Amino acid sequence: MMKFLISLIFLIPLCFLNLFWLVQFIFFVLSFLFMLNFTFNHMFMYISYGLGCDLLSFTLILLSFWICSLMVLASEKIFKLGNYSDLFLFVMVLLLLSLYLTFSSMNMFIFYLFFEISLVPTLMLIIGWGYQPERIEAGMYLLFYTLLVSLPMMISIFYYYESFGTLEFFLMGQNLNNVFVYFCMIGVFLVKIPMFFVHLWLPKAHVEAPVSGSMILAGIMLKLGGYGLLRVMKLFIEVGVKINFIFIVISLVGGFLVSLICIRQSDVKSLIAYSSVAHMGLALGGIMTLNIWGFWGSLVMMLAHGLCSSGLFCLANITYERLGSRSLYLNKGLINIMPSLSLWWFLLCSSNMAAPPSLNLLGEIMLINSLISFSSLSMVFLSLMSFFSAVYSLFLYSFSQHGKFYSGMFSVYQGLLREYLLLFLHWVPLNVLVVKSEYLTLWI
Repeated sequence: MMKFLISLIFLIPLCFLNLFWLVQFIFFVLSFLFMLNFTFNHMFMYISYGLGCDLLSFTLILLSFWICSLMVLASEKIFKLGNYSDLFLFVMVLLLLSLYLTFSSMNMFIFYLFFEISLVPTLMLIIGWGYQPERIEAGMYLLFYTLLVSLPMMISIFYYYESFGTLEFFLMGQNLNNVFVYFCMIGVFLVKIPMFFVHLWLPKAHVEAPVSGSMILAGIMLKLGGYGLLRVMKLFIEVGVKINFIFIVISLVGGFLVSLICIRQSDVKSLIAYSSVAHMGLALGGIMTLNIWGFWGSLVMMLAHGLCSSGLFCLANITYERLGSRSLYLNKGLINIMPSLSLWWFLLCSSNMAAPPSLNLLGEIMLINSLISFSSLSMVFLSLMSFFSAVYSLFLYSFSQHGKFYSGMFSVYQGLLREYLLLFLHWVPLNVLVVKSEYLTLWI
């Protein structure tokens, strides 16, 4: 595991030599090299210097490498305009470094440390390369929502260390039958996922972020919460059995309400951001059921959502760069002007509503199994969420592609090859990984 860490550290000087596409190429090379480290195992492998990976870590580190490579590919505008592109690459490498260490760390405290550090480069992306003046406010929302709940988690980690003398994930088997410590420990993950009620920072941050910021938020940042919950939930099984139904109810009812909010959005980015809250709410519900279907279903859902949502943000950005607006009232009739791009809108919107053969469908099937086996009453809100996810995905597609197009759009030209490559690299893993889904459902 150290070899990837060292290669990322040595990539830092390369960022300042104005070699934008070389750095991007090296990111892709690292992604493919990391694929060779594939592990079937649910035990930690490739252990070196307190870092290692099991199947859960492997999938999320690979997703981090992949999304970060695509983020650089999506940000050609920063390079073209000379908008501090060297600093942008430096922030990207720092971000990838912190995410890599977060997911591969085998120690709870090191995980917490880099979990918090990954917030800083994200904040720099939003405030440094965002579009509107409101980005400062969005950055503050992101920062303070996370900081408010991260201190209780640190105290609960210290409490655990004092009680049991270890913070290694492998040795953390003791049950903490303490409701107060439970809330302190998982609060930061609930904000990050984000759970309904603590989700308000997400649409704000997405709308103000540049395309790379939106991609990293949707692709990886929300997964940090899910990953953390999957790691610590085994410590709170006794407490969880008693009170987890509260979180499941909030997730399902909140997911339904957010789906209704999606249908009333006029901003394309805002709609995609709210759909993220609904999807991750479903994943959170799966984790909280404490059964194997829910655990693996939430992992598949996180992987699928990371690729799908990131791809949709890329599409929103492509039209934004052409029209200078994200409003659905102006982004109309695009099928007349950019028909080949409409195919990608259709493919990614259909994946977003869990149409086969996407990974989203596999994730939803597993999560529905998990939640209905937990309580048959959850069927009501599950069916509503499934229906409305189709509604807002079709709403996004039909509203943006059909209708009478805006008169100022005659200057719009077809997409660039780089943009089609970017969308292809989002959609293909999303729909091809389902062929080897037995890797992800190995332990069921």
